[in-house]
Amino acid sequence: MSFVRFLARPMLASSFVLAGMDKLKNADDTATQLSPLLRRAAESLPFQTNEKVLARVIGGTQVGAGVLFALGKSARLAATVLAVISALNGYVEWRSADITSKDGRDARRKQLLKNVSLTGGVLLAAVDTNGRPSLAWRAEHLAADAKKNASHLAADVKKTTGKQWKKADKAVRKAVDHTAGA
Repeated sequence: MSFVRFLARPMLASSFVLAGMDKLKNADDTATQLSPLLRRAAESLPFQTNEKVLARVIGGTQVGAGVLFALGKSARLAATVLAVISALNGYVEWRSADITSKDGRDARRKQLLKNVSLTGGVLLAAVDTNGRPSLAWRAEHLAADAKKNASHLAADVKKTTGKQWKKADKAVRKAVDHTAGA
């Protein structure tokens, strides 16, 4: 891991870890703020749950993904989870912000910009491969190499089969000539 990644991951993750811990500590407030979305999520789940539990799950997920991302363990997966959570937070904060005053609208805009920036940062981290080729690139090149090798193998088989075919044809003609001459 490069020195920049070593510093940048914990710096970016710190905001998510602290926000997740805040969600865990203040699950009632989080549930109230997330209420419209959590109600829909609770309805779509196949089991009974309440909004406070879902708020804690989101907070715990945010803390866990932030810690994993900071440590560089499953960093791309953790960054993807953080991107989803950040987008969710951005939407909820945008929707629940007080816009009755100019200061409220300014705060709403600043909060949205912060959430968009954090989402962009973790999205970049989600596609970061540490300078190594991605799995998609490796799979594509593996398939191309396999196709190339199969083509060479087919050409060799055709060449070998052609030689064997000529030998067999020669042997059959010789046998036919020998039988005809007897």
